Amino acid sequence: MIRTLILPAALFALAAPAIAQSPSAVAAANKAALHEPAASGFLHAVQVYPFADGALYRLYTMPGRISDIALQPGETLTSVAAGDTVRWTVGDTTSGSGEGRRTHILVKPFSPGLSTNLVITTDRRVYRIQLASRASAAMPAISWTYPADELLAWQRQSAAAEAARPVSAAVEIERLNFEYRISGDRTAWRPVRVFDDGRQSWIEFPPTIATDEAPPLFVVGEKGKAELVNYRMAGRYYIVDRLFTSAELRLGGKKQKIVRIMRLGGSGQGGGQ
Repeated sequence: MIRTLILPAALFALAAPAIAQSPSAVAAANKAALHEPAASGFLHAVQVYPFADGALYRLYTMPGRISDIALQPGETLTSVAAGDTVRWTVGDTTSGSGEGRRTHILVKPFSPGLSTNLVITTDRRVYRIQLASRASAAMPAISWTYPADELLAWQRQSAAAEAARPVSAAVEIERLNFEYRISGDRTAWRPVRVFDDGRQSWIEFPPTIATDEAPPLFVVGEKGKAELVNYRMAGRYYIVDRLFTSAELRLGGKKQKIVRIMRLGGSGQGGGQ
């Protein structure tokens, strides 16, 4: 049995503006996502684009010339699909070996004035290329830098180095004193612990200190005057090469946030402590 679906005219009226606007919306999105070649992006004759997921990359070609699309070393090609396989020749090859093995997609148009797109999928990402052919000035090659990969590698290296580095050398564990009182504003960077070993003081912050703005440390002197003190940061610790009785962490302008640190059960060493 054939069923006929009848929609109210009002639904068509509502849908019409959305349908009418969709081509312009798509065109605007594509234009915003398109990376065109720039003089500053050339490394010799290769246009090097920064890779971003979802971006489109322009490659200008010409008849009688092969243009090379070089993928990341070690990246494995899964598939290549072209919008026009009749007027464009698309092939692939590799260079190098081992970890340096690199896949190259080779494209060549049959005539000027053509345009199509190319979708390259690999074991790491998807590349979306906008191909255009013209009578002269072809781009010999394009490749990419990978900011997200570089940032991740740097973060891993930094985290490993930080984990391997001791917070401080020659700490006398048996002499550690944790008798400190922390008061003041409840900030994101408020310390979780303060301690000393009779020679140095450590201020331990929450893990978010790595992304928050770090507050400067002031030591409060005998006359109540706050003065900046020398310290260094190791991971999420401030290390102060002295003791203090009273100190403050301050951050902000007119509405300054202040966290106070008081050493209990004895006085610190040195003037103003």
